[in-house]
Amino acid sequence: MAAAGKWSLGACQLGDGGSQRAVRSSAARPQFVEGSIVRVLMENFLTYDTCEVRPGPNLNMIVGANGTGKSSIVCAICLGLAGKPSFIGRADKVGLFVKQGCLKGVVEVELAKTPDNIIITREIQVVNNTSTWFINRKPTTLKTVEEQIAALNIQVDNLCQFLPQDRVGEFAKLSKIELLEATEKSVGPPEMYQFHCELKNFREKERELQNLFRDKTNSLEKMKQRLERYKQDVERYHERKRHLDLIEMLERKRPWVEYENVRQQHEEVKQSRDQAKEELKNLKEMQFPVKKKIQETEEYFKNLDMKIRDKAAEIKDVSQKCKQKQDALELKDKQIEEINQALRMKKDEEMDRQVKIHNTQKMIEEWKNELSTMAVSADLQPQTDAVNNELKKLQEERASIDSDISDLTAEKMNQKREEKRITDRLGQLNNIMNMKEENLKGKFQDTHSALIWLRNNKDKFKKKVCEPMMLEMRDHQKLRVNAVCAPAESRAESLPSRPIEELHRYGFFSYLRELFDAPHPVMSYLCSQYYVHDVPVGTEKTRNMIERVIQETKLRQIYTAEEKYIVKVSAYTNLTFSTNTSLREAQFLTSSVDTDERRQLENEQRDINNTLKSLDMHLTTLFERQKHLEHRDNELRQQKKELLERGNRRRQLESKIGVKYDSLRQLEEDAISLEDEYQQANVKIKEINIQKARLVTELMHHIKNCISLNILKADLVLQSTTVAAEKNRLESECNEGSVQLRAAEQRFCELDERKRLLTENCKELLKKAQQVCKLSPDQRLPKEFQTAFQALPTTLEEIDAFLNEEKTRASCFTGLNASVVEEYNKQIEEIQQLTEYLEEKKKELDNYKQNISQVKERWLNPLKKLIEQINGKFSNFFSSMQCVGEVDLHVENEEEYDKYGIRIRVKFHRSTELHELTPYHQSGGEKSVSTMLYLMALQELNRCPFRVVDEINQGMDPMNERRVFEMVVKTACKESTSQYFFITPKLLQNLTYNDKMTVLFVYNGPFMLEANKWNLKSFCRRRRRLGRMDEQ
Repeated sequence: MAAAGKWSLGACQLGDGGSQRAVRSSAARPQFVEGSIVRVLMENFLTYDTCEVRPGPNLNMIVGANGTGKSSIVCAICLGLAGKPSFIGRADKVGLFVKQGCLKGVVEVELAKTPDNIIITREIQVVNNTSTWFINRKPTTLKTVEEQIAALNIQVDNLCQFLPQDRVGEFAKLSKIELLEATEKSVGPPEMYQFHCELKNFREKERELQNLFRDKTNSLEKMKQRLERYKQDVERYHERKRHLDLIEMLERKRPWVEYENVRQQHEEVKQSRDQAKEELKNLKEMQFPVKKKIQETEEYFKNLDMKIRDKAAEIKDVSQKCKQKQDALELKDKQIEEINQALRMKKDEEMDRQVKIHNTQKMIEEWKNELSTMAVSADLQPQTDAVNNELKKLQEERASIDSDISDLTAEKMNQKREEKRITDRLGQLNNIMNMKEENLKGKFQDTHSALIWLRNNKDKFKKKVCEPMMLEMRDHQKLRVNAVCAPAESRAESLPSRPIEELHRYGFFSYLRELFDAPHPVMSYLCSQYYVHDVPVGTEKTRNMIERVIQETKLRQIYTAEEKYIVKVSAYTNLTFSTNTSLREAQFLTSSVDTDERRQLENEQRDINNTLKSLDMHLTTLFERQKHLEHRDNELRQQKKELLERGNRRRQLESKIGVKYDSLRQLEEDAISLEDEYQQANVKIKEINIQKARLVTELMHHIKNCISLNILKADLVLQSTTVAAEKNRLESECNEGSVQLRAAEQRFCELDERKRLLTENCKELLKKAQQVCKLSPDQRLPKEFQTAFQALPTTLEEIDAFLNEEKTRASCFTGLNASVVEEYNKQIEEIQQLTEYLEEKKKELDNYKQNISQVKERWLNPLKKLIEQINGKFSNFFSSMQCVGEVDLHVENEEEYDKYGIRIRVKFHRSTELHELTPYHQSGGEKSVSTMLYLMALQELNRCPFRVVDEINQGMDPMNERRVFEMVVKTACKESTSQYFFITPKLLQNLTYNDKMTVLFVYNGPFMLEANKWNLKSFCRRRRRLGRMDEQ
């Protein structure tokens, strides 16, 4: 390379015979594939001042020595088509591609497109390392340029389409995944890479969702487990809350029950008072007309008496006149007899009426007599009052007995509760004894068997035997156990040899006997045999000064917290020596029973049983007395009922008498028709005996007057009698009514006073109940309280018992608060939210799986067909070189779409196996051949408009280079293939060329012509002339 000079490029197209021809005119230029490069212009770019390259539509061979500027054309193509400097591999800043000494460089690329080509211009500024873009000489943006380039499927960052010199070795380093993506972009349908990206995104999101779903599911399970732990506390809290609510409701209902009881008593008393008031009013109303009627009866009786005397005088006068006329009528007897016969018939009828009147009067008299008898013999009120008084006493006595029964029952319940407490405590103590027995049974089977035998045969011993036994004892069961006999003289209360206070300075705090309890015989034996009353127990202080303790105290046996010391004096040398042993862990006395407590509990249990028996006897007596009082109460109520029925009989008789009086008045009124009959008879007599008409008339007149007067007199007498009887009756009734009135007034006053007291009590109890329920005085009891009260006991005794029971139950629940419920509810809400969230994510995950399935089918099947096509062409290329090559789709996991890749396997020697193309296994030439043939396999698929390969043949041997070159020419020069740029510094001789390929020569040197002055025809003529001169 020259230090300075003009750079230029020459171009020609070669036929199969290697002859040179001038570049075709634009009119004869073949058709370019849309998106292929028509022209490349460079100004102040790398080593070029000005250079324009016009490639052909098919294979373009760019040939030139190293350093002439072949790769600069590749850089211009890459940067002019919006490629990044880093992809070229030469520099990381675009300003470094401007020729040294210049401030601005220009790259212009013309792309084929229908109907008009696109000219993309990039001006590179060195100062601020920026670029200005133009499309068809008009300013534009980088984004617009990228969109235009992408629309033409140009990918300068894809090694399968654009392979610069500095990145040739990187192709073999491409991973299978990167190679698949590059291939998809290069030759796949436009949507293939898009589907692949969607699948990877879907799979990534699916994986994230699966992980999230798994984590959330685990969290949900942990929350459910935590919820189960909370559930028991919440149930206990709710149970306690129910007890407290029930206690509160019972305490609220109790004053209402007290109020209701008093109110019912008030209503009963009020009803009785109203009845007494009504009775008093009725009695007063009944008394007033009776007195008034008595006065009227007396006046009426006096008037009747005067009328009777007047009628008697009149009758006497008329009778004398009739006597005088009878003599004159004797002659007319026959006629008169007939008339009298008719008159007698009327008189018979009158007699019948009189008989009926008499019978009616007689019946009235009988009933009156019965009434008078009842009035005399049965003043029922005193008897009724006596029965009521006795009933009242019975009620009071029954109430007293009920109160005693209630008190005794409550006392009995208290005693039973106390008995249950004692029984439970004894059960606990017995459980400790059972544990000790089980321990004994496990370690000393014979001793336990002997213990059971002893309990069943205590009657065979004269004195008390303590458990367990120690010393040897045999019986027919052949058990070997130890037993001892307590000393005849008790040693349990023996005093120690010195007070414990004298040993305090040595760290001793007690004697061994004071540290445990035992039955008296056992303690006596231990004191006699082991001197436990004289063995002191010390502390850590004692242990630290043990030698001084042994010398000064002369004790024979000493205990500390961890050791036991035995001190002995030699009988021969009179020397003192001691031995110490570590104390073992407690084995048999780890569980202890307080015998005094147990004995006290058993005594209390016996006392309670005796008390319960006494209470049962007393209750039985009260129940019998209560039954007797109930029987007497029934008898008195039956007696009261009979008295009331007798009073009803009196009212019935009075009603019947009134009815008979009405009948009697009717009979008396019927007597008026007899006068008409007399008149009719007189008319007949006058008709029969006209001559005696005046006599008969006078006689009849006198008779008529006499009869009328007699009838009137009789009626007056009867009325007088009736009035007299009525007067007597009224006076009797008035006297009786006065007595009843006074009794009714007294009863009314008593009931009114009792009503007043109950009213005041009701108001106080109502106020108290309203205060408990937090109600205002004018506010009624809410329905929720009424509903809650219906399910509770209705009596005070039941409420008090239920209240005590609920308080006891509520006190059993401790250590609970509302935060447990809040936490529990919070956990439930979180679980519900998390469950809904998981369901939503599950649906989302299913959607992703469905999308993956759909996109996978649309992506994988075309991809497999594409790779089969690439494999077929790749294999054919290798077969033509007597080698083997395969391309397949590498899948590690069908669901991991980001792990899909294209695997290239090659074999260049018959003795080897197929090996995957890697940066390390194959040689440089083998990698170059494999890369070139793979690109050739892609070339025939022809989706990208052009491909660029820069100096890939450098590592090949001549044979492989020739074969590869022939394949490139053959493949790139086919019809309807994309444009191909093959850059190389050298070519082998006698290569096969195609008429459709274009060879671009790159020259350099100080004497180079400018590109616009280059004439290829002149160059060819000069070259032929020189060739002939060389031949001569």
